[in-house]
Amino acid sequence: MVAAENLNLVEVAALVGDTARATMLGALMGGRSLTAKELAYYANVSRSTASGHLSKLVAARLLTVIRERRFSYYRIASPLVASMLESIKVVAAIEVPPRRQPESANDDALRFARSCYDHLAGQVGVAVTDALVGMGHIVLTDEGGEVTSSGGRFLSAFGADLRPRTRRIFCQPCLDWSERRYHLKGLVGARILDRLLELGWLKCVSGSRALQLTSSGRAGLSEIFQIKINKEGVAISSAMESTNSWGSLRARPGYVA
Repeated sequence: MVAAENLNLVEVAALVGDTARATMLGALMGGRSLTAKELAYYANVSRSTASGHLSKLVAARLLTVIRERRFSYYRIASPLVASMLESIKVVAAIEVPPRRQPESANDDALRFARSCYDHLAGQVGVAVTDALVGMGHIVLTDEGGEVTSSGGRFLSAFGADLRPRTRRIFCQPCLDWSERRYHLKGLVGARILDRLLELGWLKCVSGSRALQLTSSGRAGLSEIFQIKINKEGVAISSAMESTNSWGSLRARPGYVA
């Protein structure tokens, strides 16, 4: 099979349109590498069936496989593939939940805060993006993004290391499948999530892409980003309202602005 960038729409649809393959891809969108056994469990299929699906995804270069001793670990092949999958979920407006999590609880947790490949998504991810745009630290358009000079100083003081280690997208909007608004991807988005995890403001949830907000995270987001989080939802200071696209969809349950 040809590489992912050379696949046509029909071939991509055939690959990701299968329920088992879609579930496996969704499980890998947390940025972790998983074994065929783990992915078979998530997709509720046999090990042999999972291996067949994974072979097709690897052949199409949607996934890569890393072999460590007796185990093979699968992961999303690149940020480009992750972006494509996230965009498909925006259109489909669904998230296939892993088997380990109760659907309702997992759905709420994913919508609140989650990893999207290597960056922050969900209500918290969108709020952080809104805050940065509102403070003039980042400029976003539908096509791309730019960190301003004040943004560079702000993110450096925050502890986000923006020095590129590999060739990759630096700063770009990513349409959030649950919020229908932009969060940040690329190096900037990845380094912000890295820093939030390093500070202990967010914690990973075992077996899920969901991220848990800690008490120190609640205080830190309020102090640094002017983001208020309470039982009614997530809100940024009215003085920092941004032009983040899809703003007309902001007024809905779970998001207060």
